[in-house]
Amino acid sequence: MPIRKARTSDVREIQKLVNAYAKRHKLIQRSLSDLYERVRDILVYEENGELLGTCSMHVVWEDLAEIRSLAVRQDVRKKGIGRALVRAALKDALKVGIRTAFVLTFYPKYFERNFGFSVVDKSALPNKIWSDCLNCHLFPDCSEVALTLPLAESKPKARKATPRKGG
Repeated sequence: MPIRKARTSDVREIQKLVNAYAKRHKLIQRSLSDLYERVRDILVYEENGELLGTCSMHVVWEDLAEIRSLAVRQDVRKKGIGRALVRAALKDALKVGIRTAFVLTFYPKYFERNFGFSVVDKSALPNKIWSDCLNCHLFPDCSEVALTLPLAESKPKARKATPRKGG
């Protein structure tokens, strides 16, 4: 399968890919240090030894994760690589017990149409998520849209047992 967990040997190529989007103000620029520290969050799409795309699933809290830094090489866009990466990231989120995924994006329709995310007010997300935004040149006047996606219903509350009559 062309999607796999990133390795430290991928980090420089991941940085080039993500920062190419950052130069066009579509993603937050990532330092090598940041990427090495978060390499376990990162998925890559590799074909014939070439890294064609990347996406991260970053756990923010007990049951909340962010899908971020989705980037696909320009010459292979529109071939389903981004969709495959996001699906894999959402699958990883479920594996670790995440119940809700969110994304901050300039492309809300992409996430609504392809995955069923719904637009929410940014203030509905915990303040903790804004730490990366402080490093962005658009902060605090960012036009990114916040979207969420429920991944799993919370477990039903246990019902009170009612005694049986005539037992």
